[in-house]
Amino acid sequence: MKIKEIKLEELDPEKFIEEKVREISSIVGNNIAINALSGGVDSSVVTMLGHKALGNRLKTYFIDNGLMRENEPKHIVSLFKKLGVKVRLVNAKEVFFKRLKGLRKPEEKREAITKAFYKDVFAQLIRKTNARYLLQGTNYTDVEETVRGIKRQHNILEQLGIDTEKEYGYKIIEPLIQLRKPAIRKIAEALGLPEEICNRQPFPGPALAARIIGEVTKEKVKIIRKATKIVEEELSNIKAFQYFPVLHEDKVTGIRNGKREYGFQIEVRCWNSKDAKTASPTRIPYKILERLAERLTQEIKNVVSVTYNITKKPPSTIEAL
Repeated sequence: MKIKEIKLEELDPEKFIEEKVREISSIVGNNIAINALSGGVDSSVVTMLGHKALGNRLKTYFIDNGLMRENEPKHIVSLFKKLGVKVRLVNAKEVFFKRLKGLRKPEEKREAITKAFYKDVFAQLIRKTNARYLLQGTNYTDVEETVRGIKRQHNILEQLGIDTEKEYGYKIIEPLIQLRKPAIRKIAEALGLPEEICNRQPFPGPALAARIIGEVTKEKVKIIRKATKIVEEELSNIKAFQYFPVLHEDKVTGIRNGKREYGFQIEVRCWNSKDAKTASPTRIPYKILERLAERLTQEIKNVVSVTYNITKKPPSTIEAL
């Protein structure tokens, strides 16, 4: 890859912030830029860098794609309002579900998410605001995994030869592309972002769609959203890099009230990792796993099976899709 990584031990957070604020300001000039805030540490850092560089000439949006965790859109908009950043909430649920309809293969779904974000939503916002630039939080691992063919990250465009100005009508600025997650967290701390953001677990760009095997439907999103809330509640005291549920496609045989029931299977994943390049399953106490299984099968209709992933990365990946 042509991009040179800035490793954590080489990073000077204050110097990096100064350089990127100057770089963003120089590129955008007197024009307007937009950015999408998801609440993850990457997009949050880009939002703060952009506002330092451009002030009111950066228009920040939260894209509610219908695939986010419970109450996430309103919570993030409210949190950043307290930080002095105005975030506009965009309802794009139907756009995303329409793009995802009938798709089952992981790469097809990732491509659909990419088109929904960049061709449908961002292109419309660019026209509405007369902006010429989009700031986004692409990190070094996103590029690495895409270029190596491990999985296509939805935010990788120019690195695959896509001319965004020709294709979508705007240029993309990626201030964090030389950094991995631990280094980005250091920048977040230096920017004064709250601990909730600095140490927030990674969340995939395709959101909950990345945790549904097979077609993404509104029914399945409701199931994985409830499952995510339960997993995050039950594992909140576990020291881990990341944890989440995955909803499997095929239904399996279960028993409820003495009768056979074909229901869904949920796989729980919990990882120890430093930089997401490699990862090991967390050794969760069995009592916690039992409690997870009980809650997931009792509180979510049609879930009859719960499993726990014990495969390292590699050969597995952190996210299922």
